[in-house]
Amino acid sequence: MSTSLFNLQRDHIAHLQHAYAEILADQKLDSLAIYSGHASTHFADDHAPPFQTYGHLMHWVGLADVQHSWLIIQPEKRPQLYLYAPADFWHLPTQLPEEPWVTEFDIHLCSDKIAPPLTGKTAVIGDIGRLTSGAQLASKADVQPEPVITALDELRLFKTPYEIACLREANRLAIAGHQAAQAAFMGASAELDIQLAYLGASRQRESNVPYQNIIGLNAHAGVLHYQHYDLSAPKQRYSLLVDAGRRFRGYCADITRTYVGPDAPSVFGELVTAMQGLKDALVKDVAPDVSFVSLHEQMHQQLGEILVANNLFKGTANQAVTEGITRAFCPHGLGHSLGLQVHDVAGLRHPDGTPAPAPEQHPALRLTRTLRPGMVITIEPGLYFIHMLLAPLRNTDLPINWQLVDQLAPCGGIRIEDNVVVTESGFANLTP
Repeated sequence: MSTSLFNLQRDHIAHLQHAYAEILADQKLDSLAIYSGHASTHFADDHAPPFQTYGHLMHWVGLADVQHSWLIIQPEKRPQLYLYAPADFWHLPTQLPEEPWVTEFDIHLCSDKIAPPLTGKTAVIGDIGRLTSGAQLASKADVQPEPVITALDELRLFKTPYEIACLREANRLAIAGHQAAQAAFMGASAELDIQLAYLGASRQRESNVPYQNIIGLNAHAGVLHYQHYDLSAPKQRYSLLVDAGRRFRGYCADITRTYVGPDAPSVFGELVTAMQGLKDALVKDVAPDVSFVSLHEQMHQQLGEILVANNLFKGTANQAVTEGITRAFCPHGLGHSLGLQVHDVAGLRHPDGTPAPAPEQHPALRLTRTLRPGMVITIEPGLYFIHMLLAPLRNTDLPINWQLVDQLAPCGGIRIEDNVVVTESGFANLTP
């Protein structure tokens, strides 16, 4: 770790200590115990899926795969990290990173799974329901108190300079993967080969990615969370959509790019260029006091203009929005909060913790907040040719150019996504 990054993290930890002290005082608590969580085996098996540490513990230590561990926070005392580190010849034992941040904690390496030492009036958060000591803990402490978790979620919504530095580095590493994926596509690779190229260039195992990478060739680009990797390259290459990320010290990059294949109709390339321009325009409108819902509605208005300009819709842009045409071509939200989780916490709450649900006409929107400095968000407009969403419109007299839609259907769709910080004066794009 560089000296500058360590200094930022030290300031980050001091910020957390101050903020947690205020939250504990407000809730009249003497201490807070945070459980890391642990992986569970598959049903009737002895293998477990990849694991991710509970975000509120990761907020302090930046370790994304810590299990069976505890962090105890008390005002005006050093954080106590009880790190599960068993003697084990089946697996590499847990080891602390050789980095100076560990000096900010009292660290206890535990060979056995422990129950945390609780003193005074204590709250316990994390997935303790599956712990053998869960009932005993519940009898001694306030478990999962909603006001505490709501306050901690709100704290995580606003990133410190350290967190932004981590997100920037995660983006840098992910971009190397995206460049390798593009090169593999140009080399006529299959989806699996593109995935392997991405992992190699971004220097990560598949079990370490923050979410399952979406590598969709041709019509698969129109499946929003496409979950497979074909082993053979298609005969025609119309398009590639890569939605893939990277973690750095727990923080997630979430980047999407769409590429035009040699067999795509020329209008598809024009649409990709138009969607790139739409993404850039929306990024430039990110600023404090801007409503994210308004940005989402702006995306639909400009998407309507793109549909009209490219002869996909022969009415007006306003008609495309009001008649639900743009929602059929783009059913997801403009973006979401980003941090230790890809879809980070507190996006659908008001600052006081009350619910701020997505509008009825945009139910998939994951962020409804008014933007404030320190928030990190994604901007990801999309344009897709999804049969099940467009089919109901074929029975209407709406002036959709179905011949062109059918010509573009083998291309699947387009999504372009950047990660953006809201600054005091506007924005900073982490995804150059």
